[in-house]
Amino acid sequence: MSAASPPPGPALERAVLALLAARAPGATVCPSEAARAVGGEDWRDLMEPARAAARRLVARGDVEITQHGEVVDPTTARGPIRLRRTPRPVPPAPGTGTWDAPDT
Repeated sequence: MSAASPPPGPALERAVLALLAARAPGATVCPSEAARAVGGEDWRDLMEPARAAARRLVARGDVEITQHGEVVDPTTARGPIRLRRTPRPVPPAPGTGTWDAPDT
């Protein structure tokens, strides 16, 4: 990466989100997939920036970092990690949840 190249962080974040959007809910990706998508032949140089991008996405609530299928703390995770979309709560069906409860 040359001195004139833009920082890879935003491109890596977009790559992670695009890779996850193309997969089934609950599916995971490896940070190396984002590094390859952004860096091409020089993807290995982007591995730590890809992990940093993943940590930023965790901080925003967009993804979870997992190891062996379990969510791990991004600040202490060591070794291979996987990324998956953060599950979003599904609102209750009309008339079945507290959002539609009558006033008492």
